Amino acid sequence: MLSWIFHSAGLQPSFLIGGIAENFRSSFALGEGKHFILEGDEYDTAFFDKGPKFLHYFPDAVILTSVEFDHADIYKDLDAVETSFKRLVNLVPGRGRIVAFDTGESVERCIAKAFCPVQRYGSRETSGWRITNVRFQPSKTSWVVVRDGKHWAELEFDLGGEYNVCNATAAAAMATAYGISKEQIQAALRTFKSVKRRLEVKAQVNGVTIIDDFAHHPTAIAGTLTALRSRYPGSRLWVILEPRSNTLRRNVFQHELANSLALADEVIVAGVFKSDAIPQAERLDLMAVGADLEKCGKRARIISGADGIVQVIAPELRTGDVVAILSNGGFEGIYEKLPARLKEFGTGSAGSGSKNPLGASAKA
Repeated sequence: MLSWIFHSAGLQPSFLIGGIAENFRSSFALGEGKHFILEGDEYDTAFFDKGPKFLHYFPDAVILTSVEFDHADIYKDLDAVETSFKRLVNLVPGRGRIVAFDTGESVERCIAKAFCPVQRYGSRETSGWRITNVRFQPSKTSWVVVRDGKHWAELEFDLGGEYNVCNATAAAAMATAYGISKEQIQAALRTFKSVKRRLEVKAQVNGVTIIDDFAHHPTAIAGTLTALRSRYPGSRLWVILEPRSNTLRRNVFQHELANSLALADEVIVAGVFKSDAIPQAERLDLMAVGADLEKCGKRARIISGADGIVQVIAPELRTGDVVAILSNGGFEGIYEKLPARLKEFGTGSAGSGSKNPLGASAKA
């Protein structure tokens, strides 16, 4: 979002993003402007450097959206994650700035000793960039930003999800600090198309919408499913999860995972990816996840492999259903296999010619 705002304002930024930005059709660019925008990465730098990548960036400014325990193969616990983020914060010079989310004890601890000014964004009345009057509609989302207690602007885009509203507000705050007008920010957000594998509509077949999302952390999963609820009200929401990331394959978020998945109506969980590589004592217990979901009043089915999942659920899908497939990998081609199987049940039109309500390219 920030790269697109800078680009739309004519600043020709360079950027490096952890996904393919639809507006640029690339995850990186070397622009002629003086600004370089990077998506921060707390994961390790290389096999010979286990420190986080973002400590090598030496940023002039930082947007801090959240601090949570993740990457269980790299970090021992939340304290270790916070230590890395505190070091990142301390890299920002006094002439720089930090735009930080207004909620979360970990965020508070990480910005406590910042050397530069810190601006806050979120829904709290004390935030300098306060989000109000959020309206989720089938084809767009709009909200009002109150800056330092005064109405600043109404923003809108085609994306769904409260987390996207928060991210856009943070980007607006940072862009303003670099002299970009609110009118330029408004125009840029209205034309922002999202990033591939972030609420991306992969197909619409016989009235069934298939979504691809990279979510691989309980918080991200909850955010994705909540966004789909608001974008497709009244639809039966399916979630198909492949536990594939180094964190999700472990049992560190076992109970939190069940709570996130319970936001869907139907839950399908694939086998743990390369489960033999994780010690039994540390491995995600799928049966326990299923039991926790039952306590939430939800049925969970554990089906090993994409072929088995497609075989089981395709006959059960009906017009109006939304299927969110969550994986940070290829998931054995399920993104192509499920639409292909659905086409065998009828001649309903696919989504290549329809408007995608989430702002990503729909294709059959």
